Amino acid sequence: MIYIQENNKTRVTEFFLLGFQVSRGLRLSLFSLFLVVYSMIICGNLLIVILVSTSKILHTPMYFFISQLSITDILLTTDIVPNLLHILLNNGTTITFIGCMTQFYFFCTSEAFESLLLAVMSYDRYVAICNPLRYSSIMIIGRCVVFMVICWLIGFSITLIYTTTAAKLDFCRSNIIDHVFCDLVPLIDLACSDTSIIHLETSLVGFPLFFILTITIVVSYTYIVLNILRIPSSTGRQKAFSTCSSHLIVVSIFYWAMFSVYIVPTNGLTLSMSKILSLLYTVFTPLINPIIYSLRNKDIKKAVQGTLHKWENWLIEMSE
Repeated sequence: MIYIQENNKTRVTEFFLLGFQVSRGLRLSLFSLFLVVYSMIICGNLLIVILVSTSKILHTPMYFFISQLSITDILLTTDIVPNLLHILLNNGTTITFIGCMTQFYFFCTSEAFESLLLAVMSYDRYVAICNPLRYSSIMIIGRCVVFMVICWLIGFSITLIYTTTAAKLDFCRSNIIDHVFCDLVPLIDLACSDTSIIHLETSLVGFPLFFILTITIVVSYTYIVLNILRIPSSTGRQKAFSTCSSHLIVVSIFYWAMFSVYIVPTNGLTLSMSKILSLLYTVFTPLINPIIYSLRNKDIKKAVQGTLHKWENWLIEMSE
C-alpha cells in the first residue's frame, strides 16, 4: 500500500528510490565497485579505530579525533551503501516512509557531526602549532571527550529539527525519488505542502552554523600558516606543516564536495551528475580519509607494524 487516506488527504506511506537508471551490465559493474569500496571503508576505518584504541603511541588528542572521524565514516556509509547495493541489484527499490526518514536522520547526523569534528580538529592543530608549550594542558583528554559529546549533541539536535519538519510534509504528488538515498532536496521536490519552514530553518540554523565552522577552520589555518612561515629553518617548516597537512586535505575534500552539492547552484546539472556528487562525500570521502591518514602518518605506520608484530608473536606462541 503506497497511499493512505487521512483527513481527506492522500499521503505517501512508502517511496521508490530510482538510483541509476542504466543498463543491467553497468549496474552490476557499479554494484561490484561499491561493494569493494564499502568493504575497504569498513576495514580501513575499523583498523584506525582499533589501532587508536590499542596502541599507546596513538593515545593523543589528534588520534582520538581521527578515530571519531572513522566511526562517523562507518556510520555514514552503513546508512547509505547497503541500500544503494540493493537499489543497483533491483534497478530501484521501495523504502517505507519511516525508513526514509530514518536514513535521512542518520545521514544528516553524520554530516553535521563530521563538519563540527573537522572544526574541532582545526582548533587542535592550531593549538599544536601556535601554542605547542601549552598543548598538553589545553587539549587534555577530558576536554576532548567533552568536545565530542557536544558535537554529537549538536548534530543529533539539529538533524532532529530537520527530520521532524520533513516528516510533517505532505507527499501527495509522487512517491518516486530520483536519487540514490533519501536526501532533503529530493524530498522537498516531492512535497505538495508548504516547505518555507525548512528554508527558514536552513537560514536560521543550517547556514549560520556552516558559516561559523568554515570561518573557524579558515581562521585556524590562517594562523597556522603564518606561524609556520615564521619558522626560520626549512626542516622545521616542513615538520610543522606535515602535522596538519593530512587534516587540511581531508577538510578540503569534504567541504569541496559539500559546496558542490548544496551551495553551488545545481540548475545546470543533470540528475546523474547530482547523484555522483552526492556519492563523493557519502562514499568516496570516507574511503579516502583513512588512506590519507595512513599513508602520510608515521605513527600509524609504526602502530600497524607493532600490532602485526604482536599478532605474529601470539601466533608463534599458539603454535608452540
